[in-house]
Amino acid sequence: MRLHLLPISTRRSLIYCQRLNRHVSPDQTYLDRVTHKASEVWLKWERAEKGWKKSVTEYGNRAMQQIPYEEWGLKSVPPLSARRRDQELKGTRTVDVTFPSSIIPDEKVSDILRTLSTERQSLHRKRMWWSIFWMPFTAPVALIPIIPNIPFFYLCFRAWSHWRALSGSKHVEFLLDNNLIKHVPSSLLDARYRLSQARKQHSTATTSGQDKITYLGNAESDISSSAGEILLLHKSDGKLLAAELEFPELQLEVERAVWQVNRAIKGKKELKNEKDHLHDATKPEGKDVRPDDKKSR
Repeated sequence: MRLHLLPISTRRSLIYCQRLNRHVSPDQTYLDRVTHKASEVWLKWERAEKGWKKSVTEYGNRAMQQIPYEEWGLKSVPPLSARRRDQELKGTRTVDVTFPSSIIPDEKVSDILRTLSTERQSLHRKRMWWSIFWMPFTAPVALIPIIPNIPFFYLCFRAWSHWRALSGSKHVEFLLDNNLIKHVPSSLLDARYRLSQARKQHSTATTSGQDKITYLGNAESDISSSAGEILLLHKSDGKLLAAELEFPELQLEVERAVWQVNRAIKGKKELKNEKDHLHDATKPEGKDVRPDDKKSR
C-alpha cells in the first residue's frame, strides 16, 4: 500500500491509502464480501429512475457527504491483521508516504501522520459503540412491509465505518511506532499545488504578501487559530490529482475534503465577524476617550 498526505488548507490535511497489487491479495474476508455486495446494491438503487430506492440513495449520499473527510481517509487504510503485522515487521512490505515538499517540510511529515492517526481514536471508539447500542432499538422498523429497515442498516454502516477508521488509525500508528514509513517527496504533487495556487493570484496569501505557503498544522475549534488559514486546493483539483496519480478513488475524497474545509473556514470567519460586531455594538460609549482628555475637560 501507499499513503498520500495531501494538505487541503494550511491547517488541515487528508491522509488516504492507495491499495497496490490488489490482484495478488488473498481471498476477501467475509466482511469485505458483505461490503462489496452492499456497494453493488447501493449502485443499483442509484440507477433507479424514481421510487423509494432512488429517494433513499439521494438522502443517503447527502448524509455521507457530511461524514468527516478524516474518517473516510482513515477508513481507506486496511486493518492490521496478524499476517500483515508480521510482513511489515519483517520488512517484506514497504509503506511509502508521498507528500508535496513545497508545502509540508520533510521533518513535519511524521508528526502530522501521528496527529491524524491518534486525535480521533477515542471519538471513533465511542461512536462505534453508540451505534451498536442503538441497533436493537431499530428492530421494530423491520415490521413495516416492503421498505427495508433503513435505520438499522444505517447504524450498521456507521458502526462499521467507525471501526474501519479506528483500525486504520491504529495501523498508521503501528507503522510510525516501528519506523516502517518512508517519506517520498512528490514533484508531481508539488507541481499540482503550484498550479492550484497560481489560479488564486488574488487570494489572501497574495494580498498579504506571502511568497511561500507552508503547512501550519491541524487546528480545530479555536477561532483565533483559524486566522490566516488558506485553502490550498480547489474542488476541480480532485479530478486532476486522481488522473495524475492514477488513483480514481481519490477524486471523490479530495472533492469532499475541499468542500468540508472550505465550509468550515467560511463558518469560522462568519462566527468571528459576528462576535466582533457584537463586541462593537455592546461597547460602552466613551470607552475610546483617553483619560487625559477627561482631565482636560
